[in-house]
Amino acid sequence: MEKKYDFISVGDTVTDAFIRLKDATVNCDVNHEKCLICMRFGDKIPYESVTVIPAVGNSANASVSAARLGLSSALVTNLGKDYYGTECLAALTGEKVSTEFISIQEGKKTNYHYVLWYEDDRTILIKHENFDYKLPDIDSPRWLYLSSLGERAVEFHAELEKFLTEHPDVKFAFQPGTFQIKMGKEALAGLYTRAEIFFCNKEESQRILGVGEEDIKVLLERMHHLGPKVPVITDGPKGAYAYDGENFWFMRTYPDPKPPLSRTGAGDAFSSTVTVALALGLDLKEALRWGPVNSMSVVQQIGARAGLLTRHQLEEFLKTAPADYYPQKI
Repeated sequence: MEKKYDFISVGDTVTDAFIRLKDATVNCDVNHEKCLICMRFGDKIPYESVTVIPAVGNSANASVSAARLGLSSALVTNLGKDYYGTECLAALTGEKVSTEFISIQEGKKTNYHYVLWYEDDRTILIKHENFDYKLPDIDSPRWLYLSSLGERAVEFHAELEKFLTEHPDVKFAFQPGTFQIKMGKEALAGLYTRAEIFFCNKEESQRILGVGEEDIKVLLERMHHLGPKVPVITDGPKGAYAYDGENFWFMRTYPDPKPPLSRTGAGDAFSSTVTVALALGLDLKEALRWGPVNSMSVVQQIGARAGLLTRHQLEEFLKTAPADYYPQKI
């Protein structure tokens, strides 16, 4: 190991191929909650363009976010020994993210996802390679950030829990992915308990808790009872909510300068930026102001990485923020 890092993220890395669609429709239920993207079956569907973006995924995005905001950043992930793996390594190196903890696995393929991009949202076709997960010697970073991992990583979570128990000085941020939520809160109880800060969206919080509760304060309290010191629940364009054990906070979104191009990566940008702000020594209220700025910037670009800001750029946006752009007690 060359140095002790400020921020190490752990999770799967993918290459995203954004397929821009025009010839499709979206059909929703009466509450506009459960929606289906529809195309003609058994036909040839024209598409507008394809944009391929290597080295993305929740944790890879977080590592780049941290690096651009000024932290020494590294990524623990697995790649296949193939063209796409080489491309991912080059992209991360270009972003000044350390690749010393990345495992290149013979006979495996780098994760490759197809993003069906329609209007300003996306539907992602995913497939996680069955990597052999193992935690390298990462010493004691100031912050460890865990997000999406594949189904084969069940035992790896126990290894991470053991590491965090043995390194109580390491602050831990947790943004669970789809398979981690499916594992259940009981299976990951040790990680929930250890989390300094925790992120999910409203629908994910309902799935984690196994409830249909709509009251955001109740959801936050129940997430807090699972262990995280500060649970944060996002609700898309409606904003984000946090609970610090004493006060409930609401943080509005940062105004979009123009309609979003693609919402891919908005959640990762928010979660990682709030965590980075805390790592930089800011308090929770100021950290909550940082997160939506990066989300706003990311949705103006294709993919989850292009719009991520430097600290100087982010602080310039804060200088011109609306007068009410502050967390509000609720």
